[in-house]
Amino acid sequence: MQNRGAKLTLLGAVLLSSFTIWAVHFQQEQERENMYKGVLRDDERRREKMRQRQLDLEASRKRREIYERVQTVEPATE
Repeated sequence: MQNRGAKLTLLGAVLLSSFTIWAVHFQQEQERENMYKGVLRDDERRREKMRQRQLDLEASRKRREIYERVQTVEPATE
């Protein structure tokens, strides 16, 4: 009887340890994926910001062109 109890205890400890190791690796993989998704989101935000800045620059250039056609611009004198 004692031998059987020891075997069951050992089996339980091995199974619990194996599950714990698997769970830690699974959690690490999930965290790694989440971090990578964050990098992808940051890249997309950066691209959108650059696109918006380019659109703003183009709009500003168009406005300046229109203003310079309507108004005369003279160099500043001090």
